[in-house]
Amino acid sequence: MTRLDPALIGTVYRAACRAELDALKPGNVHAFAAGHRMVVTDFVTSAEVSAPALAQAGAGVGARVRAGIAATMAAVGQNTNLGILLLCAPLAAAAERGQPLGAVLDALDRADSEAVFAAIRIANPGGLGRAARHDVAAAPPDALRDAMQEAADRDRIARAYVTGFADIPAIGLPALAEARRRGLDPSWCTTAVHLAYLTAVPDSHVARKAGADAAEDLRREVAEATRGIDLARAPAGPLLALDASMKARGLNPGTSADFTVATLFWDALARAGAGLA
Repeated sequence: MTRLDPALIGTVYRAACRAELDALKPGNVHAFAAGHRMVVTDFVTSAEVSAPALAQAGAGVGARVRAGIAATMAAVGQNTNLGILLLCAPLAAAAERGQPLGAVLDALDRADSEAVFAAIRIANPGGLGRAARHDVAAAPPDALRDAMQEAADRDRIARAYVTGFADIPAIGLPALAEARRRGLDPSWCTTAVHLAYLTAVPDSHVARKAGADAAEDLRREVAEATRGIDLARAPAGPLLALDASMKARGLNPGTSADFTVATLFWDALARAGAGLA
């Protein structure tokens, strides 16, 4: 398999983060509207300062996440990209090593576990709560995937580590391919990916902050609100109305946004020759 240069991986990562911000993503921060006490420049800065860690040559997955979130917190003072880093770090490592993603996930060790637990404590994500086993305030397990397995039923990003990132080829990449087939502009292709995640599964960030019922209700609401909307017509009006409604209720589908970045990153790495599957 092709091994990608770390500099290229960093460039692709920055581009994926910026592309996600350029798209109208209902409920999230984007170029059309701020929200949740955050603005686009926070995320642009976060992408820039975390890219060197994310693409660090020879670094382990956990080390990439920990250094990336530490740089982010130092630069913007808030957690803007923990989920993005957790999803993109294994992809970056796989692309650099010339390995399938599954091999990288299988090789995660105690050092990765310690580093990811440290990253989560640094980021202190809202609504995390306490866990009976493998709580981030306690000592990490020898295998990071054990902790991810424990959280998989309530957190889609943790579930990705258990399923081999199955949501990306099952939901994100097909939505991106279909949007491109229809000739959508790049930003609307990204919107299509975001809506695919948001309508396919309850957003686990919403569930963590507002409860599982609220996340499922939002999934149904967005599916109904976007039914019949043609993204080829650049329907900013109705999507911005949905965006404003979600933000007024404090509903931030951050997990869907994180997976959108990871989908764009996966796609770009694959186009550059990385054999992730």
